[in-house]
Amino acid sequence: MAKNMSTDNNENPSRRQFLQATGGVAAATVLSGFTFPNVHAGGSDLIQVALVGCGGRGSGAAANALSTKTGPIKLVAMADAFEDRLSASYDNLSKTFSDRMDVPADRKFLGWDAYKHAMDALRPGDIVILTTPPAFRWVHFQYAISKKLNVFMEKPVTVDGPASKKMLKLGEEASAANLKVGVGLMSRHYKPLIELHDRIQHGQLGEILVMRGYRMHGPAGFFNSLPKPDNISHLDYQVRRFHSFLWASGGNFNDFYIHHIDHLCWMKNAWPVQAQALGGRHYKTNAEGIPFVDQNFDTYSVEYTFEDGTKMYFDGRCVEGAEGIYSSYVHGTKGSAIAARANDYNGPAAIYKGQNTNTKPVWQSTDNTNPYQNEWDSLVLAVRNDKPYNEVKRGVEASVTSSMGRMAAHTGQVITFDQMLNCDHEFAPNLDQLKQGDDSPLMPGANGRYPVPQPGMNPKREYWY
Repeated sequence: MAKNMSTDNNENPSRRQFLQATGGVAAATVLSGFTFPNVHAGGSDLIQVALVGCGGRGSGAAANALSTKTGPIKLVAMADAFEDRLSASYDNLSKTFSDRMDVPADRKFLGWDAYKHAMDALRPGDIVILTTPPAFRWVHFQYAISKKLNVFMEKPVTVDGPASKKMLKLGEEASAANLKVGVGLMSRHYKPLIELHDRIQHGQLGEILVMRGYRMHGPAGFFNSLPKPDNISHLDYQVRRFHSFLWASGGNFNDFYIHHIDHLCWMKNAWPVQAQALGGRHYKTNAEGIPFVDQNFDTYSVEYTFEDGTKMYFDGRCVEGAEGIYSSYVHGTKGSAIAARANDYNGPAAIYKGQNTNTKPVWQSTDNTNPYQNEWDSLVLAVRNDKPYNEVKRGVEASVTSSMGRMAAHTGQVITFDQMLNCDHEFAPNLDQLKQGDDSPLMPGANGRYPVPQPGMNPKREYWY
């Protein structure tokens, strides 16, 4: 891990100090008095799965879980805040996996406490899939640990400093409990990138000089949002359109861009120590002149710096009609490489003799197996064979690195890793106490509008009223 630079407050822990400190005390909280059997160890017993968060990513993760081949596995419970999403997910999964679906009506749970009921339907050692908006990750993970459940959680796993500290501590607790935890940064399970990483570590590119990542395309997901309709609460509206709101997802920056940021840092085996960035809202209304109310910029450009001075550049854009680029690159003293040729990971990965990637490669990957399936195969094997498996720390570090770039753009300041980790701006306090009908953590100001980032106006806050 790259050595940290400095913090903005000596009373706050540095990255290294904090990560060292959590290990010795973390297990004392939810684990007191527990004894953990080696559930599913070395056998082919039925693994039961619960899905918490039934959107597209959750349904995809459930499909990958049910596609594993190492022993019997069934989906036995589902939970979501919204009935339409749960029903659509159930119907779609049932078309392909009818023999692995055992989710009667009384194990379909709705509402803000539905996650508890779905996990209560499992046995210790079963697996829960956590794919709600990222803001709720620490809340649901905490309950999963208390129920002695193995976990698959989608990225990003945090959106701010306080949640990152909570998740690091919970990750330690999960390891102490012998629980297995996968994180949905699937690029790390893509075999072409695994081979490229190995070749870089063995010196085929020489010393890394610079890395580049691009995700530039038209508006996707819930990148932008129009004013809330009258027939829905602010909370429900924001959760349904979570990409638009920083508290729920970290915005499109964290949700869209984390894969390239993660796999490029992996190529260097280090996390950046600081970031400076640009960004802006070029389009503030739709074609009819109705204002967008989301908190996203439509362009971002970040310069990440590693401890040794190496740079990583990331450009993101959600603009119709502009040039589309969606790929990542590594440049070294002996040559260059294409990491992701298209989208978040797609190959073939390749290495080139010089810096021109339009020439014939000296190596090119041939494996094309599905990394989403690979990560599930690895997690289920670890559960069945009782092998250590915990990707939480890496998931948090990738999330903090993403948030560091986002905060640098939103504040107009240079932001260090340690400043991001120790930032006291908790976007959504007390989420574990949220109930149906409560106000959203982000309510309109006196002008009726949600706050948006204003670079240069407040060096310690990405938005405020």
